[in-house]
Amino acid sequence: MLEVYIDGASAGNPGLSGIGIFIKGEGHLIKKSEAIGMTNNHIAEFTALVRGLEEAQKLESNIVWLHSDSKIVVSSVDKRYVKNEEFKPYLERALEMIDELELFFIKWIPDKENKAADALAREALLKNKS
Repeated sequence: MLEVYIDGASAGNPGLSGIGIFIKGEGHLIKKSEAIGMTNNHIAEFTALVRGLEEAQKLESNIVWLHSDSKIVVSSVDKRYVKNEEFKPYLERALEMIDELELFFIKWIPDKENKAADALAREALLKNKS
């Protein structure tokens, strides 16, 4: 099983944004920090969701346990629905990948339990400026 921790960060809302992905399990320890340009915090969180699932997919695991401190992301995946049209393409892409997995779990966690992904997302903010 892969444990995937994701986080998005924005310097302003909207503002320069970044995502952090921390993956552990099945002999892997992967840290990704990516600048994603100008967007809002929710889009950054949904982008982190999609990118986290893409990274897990590359590792060819069939069991993924995803952790996020974004209540809107976790709720949207759980319900397989989001009201805001802006978020729908991200959710649809995520659900496509989730449906290919044998087992998928998603859990909301408090910020204090998501420090690795948070640090990577904040690191990505600096990459926007360089």
